Amino acid sequence: MKASAEVLLRVKRLCRRYGAVDAVDDVSFEVFRGEFFSLLGPSGCGKSTTLRLLAGLEEPDSGEIRLKGEVVVSDRDRIFVSAEERHIGLVFQSYAVWPHMTVFQNVAYPLEVRRWKRPEIRRKAEQVLGLVGLTGLENRRPAELSGGQQQRLALGRSLVYEPDLLLLDEPLSNVDAKLREQLRIELKKLQQSIGITIVYVTHDQSEAMALSHRLAVMNRGRIEQIGRPEEVYKAPGTFFVQSFVGRLITFEGRLAERSSQRFVELPGERAIAVRDSRAIPNDSHVCLAVRPEDIEIETGEGAPGAQALPGKVQDVAYVGGHYECAIEAAGSEFVLDMPASVRLARGQAVTLHLKETTLWPR
Repeated sequence: MKASAEVLLRVKRLCRRYGAVDAVDDVSFEVFRGEFFSLLGPSGCGKSTTLRLLAGLEEPDSGEIRLKGEVVVSDRDRIFVSAEERHIGLVFQSYAVWPHMTVFQNVAYPLEVRRWKRPEIRRKAEQVLGLVGLTGLENRRPAELSGGQQQRLALGRSLVYEPDLLLLDEPLSNVDAKLREQLRIELKKLQQSIGITIVYVTHDQSEAMALSHRLAVMNRGRIEQIGRPEEVYKAPGTFFVQSFVGRLITFEGRLAERSSQRFVELPGERAIAVRDSRAIPNDSHVCLAVRPEDIEIETGEGAPGAQALPGKVQDVAYVGGHYECAIEAAGSEFVLDMPASVRLARGQAVTLHLKETTLWPR
């Protein structure tokens, strides 16, 4: 199910401080009904604190949160709706399922506290257990489940009372890499099938890119960019966004101009022609950034060109299906993936052709 144009959640100028630290600093965003929206960033960037503010587990110092058009938080109007009154589901990194209850009892409990009738509780709990793939495990305890099954149980318990919004805080970080990929696919299918609105917190860029309709990249308590995964990857608004979302190779140099053509002068008396650098003055110290997929490798010392750099292979490691090659060029050392059909050797000369580059002031 696609996200609609209806705004379900609106966050405006949200701030949360701990002493001198601005954990959440003037954060604003909107989430549309049926949207999968991710808060992506490194540890300590404020994404989990933002989620706790949305859930009502903490009170902000300032700002406003609206859910379905209704104000649930406003420092100006002194409004703070408690967590249990917001009709929001929440799944933590640790799952937080009740160990003394069976699978069925875990899922049914939120309906019991809402005083649903027993036949309706059974019908709804069985429906949700089927939705999250736990049919047949109703009588097991959480300790008898795998990590992936516990994650599904936590999801089922949060979905059973049909919340307006589901908040997920690093829900896949406690399972191994192979299971994480499987659960990522299942979570995306589940969200698409029921159309629930999700705000998802993660430091894993692959998760955010694969799951999200849109994502917000956070750094030091602030949002640096919001957009669709492809937009954020291909048109980063800041150097931090480009360096955090996807792999990036950088070269340090000086911006110069010769015959109306601008170049980045690099160590080793090498220069790379650049475009779209008018906002950066000549003679500035700059960072030339390039994605690994925008580098073509030619073995040997190829013909010099405006976008070519000579390099040298420092090391080669076979990692199953492809090689990881450590390469030095223009004062930088980095790793490029090479197919198994291309055999490079330590000490071998190569030429790097840079197809697309981005320039950032330093």
